Amino acid sequence: MRSHRSSFDITPISLVRPLHAGSPKKRKRQKDIIMDGSKDPATPKTPAPAPDVKKYPYYIENPVTENRVARFLEAFAAILEYSDYRPLLDSYCRSSAKCNRCAVSCPLFLTTGEQRDIPCYRTNLLLETYRRYFTIDGWMKARVSGGFELTEGIIDEMLDGFYRCTACRRCTRECPMGIDHALVTHLGRYILSMIGIVPKALQVSVREQLEGETRNTSKVPKTALLNTLEFLSEELEEQIGVKMEFPVDQPNRDLVFFCAVSDYLMEPETLMGNAAVLYAAGDWDRWTIGTGNYDGINYGLFYSDWHLERIIKQLVGEVTRLNGKRVLIGECGHASRSAHDFVPVFGGREAYPVINFMEYTLECIRKGKIKLDPDIVEERVTYHDPCNIARSGWIVEQPREILKTFVKDFVDMKPDGRDNFCCGGGGGLVSVDEIHEFRMSIGGRVKAEQIKQTGASICIAPCANCKKQLKELVEYYDIPCKVMGLHDLILKAIYVPGGKTPAERKEEAAMFEM
Repeated sequence: MRSHRSSFDITPISLVRPLHAGSPKKRKRQKDIIMDGSKDPATPKTPAPAPDVKKYPYYIENPVTENRVARFLEAFAAILEYSDYRPLLDSYCRSSAKCNRCAVSCPLFLTTGEQRDIPCYRTNLLLETYRRYFTIDGWMKARVSGGFELTEGIIDEMLDGFYRCTACRRCTRECPMGIDHALVTHLGRYILSMIGIVPKALQVSVREQLEGETRNTSKVPKTALLNTLEFLSEELEEQIGVKMEFPVDQPNRDLVFFCAVSDYLMEPETLMGNAAVLYAAGDWDRWTIGTGNYDGINYGLFYSDWHLERIIKQLVGEVTRLNGKRVLIGECGHASRSAHDFVPVFGGREAYPVINFMEYTLECIRKGKIKLDPDIVEERVTYHDPCNIARSGWIVEQPREILKTFVKDFVDMKPDGRDNFCCGGGGGLVSVDEIHEFRMSIGGRVKAEQIKQTGASICIAPCANCKKQLKELVEYYDIPCKVMGLHDLILKAIYVPGGKTPAERKEEAAMFEM
């Protein structure tokens, strides 16, 4: 969206695309019909009563209580004007999106059994709005026989339903018409965000990433980053016996590393595992971390194409500044997907290749550059497929191949791979603390049962959001299972040249625990 204003100004954008070409007078009439339902003969001419103060299901910075229907339609029209959603919506409107086959694949509906949690029901709220206000057929039908009208109640349904959905895309694999219900959810969230309806947790994080002093979602300043890297280096030296000083702002490196910035605060074992692989593979001088941008998180993927594009361009700009060659994304599902899928779209001529760290690690194993001790991990291990990297089939077998090289007792959840169940915190919901009970008792119940049925003592979740959600889930349901990243486990079993053997490190760790 093009605008000179701050991207977080929620004032409605006064842009409306005409339904079709015609005289200026006719186009004005069409705009009036879209923006003011009272001018449509098919709608009552009495003014609608002012809406009551709304109680939103999540915190919003500036809750919208007035003119929500008009503002929603205005934002929808603006997005259609400056995007390519119209052909897709036209295609979906010609399909039947009411068969309900998607319901049996949705972990939310399987838990609640409620109509609002059926993917195609939620999708039709937006499709009916598009059909009525932005197509000739819908406009003519409304003039002749009435029909669908967007109301405050429907907006309430959308703002609730679009943030109950985790956008995991499992339903899309079941849809016989190929409708991407998660994409419709994303579009619905995008429209809502344009009128100021977006969870505060997401909006505040993106504002800091795009306009704040630290330029990252967790407000980690450069000094804190450098101190953390120094701490991790000291920890690695103590555990492994080898000094590894993290490369920072090194130009002309092959790999520029981006992880979820929260990993620097919450997942040190994952980062140390990443570092151990790079060092053991002999690639220590091929990578770097930039201090201009060190956050792979992109919440724009969850609710705003505009923010998605700007965050991608920030990432690309950092690689360009360092004259890097490739983008290396750490253990984060949505960070991996947003970079992998959208750097080619928004990167222009600087569309650097993107790889996930698990792809890099598997390549090192296959080439014999690293070795993992198969006698270290004795526990039963299972693997959770993050939806953002597994649903498309991009990263499914790679982590399993890695695990089977050094884990003797590995068991998969069922279903797994592309048909996996979401952790319950996807689509940005894990960051919205006020819906914690919903994420535990409803959103994550199916996944908790999956973990329990494996009997595993360790659940590998190579995604920052999934790890947070699953750690809370196993505690909520009292499941005796430890959630960790893949490289947390690799750190225990990897041979590092010049360092202590995995067996020696395991013995030291056991003595320390005593």
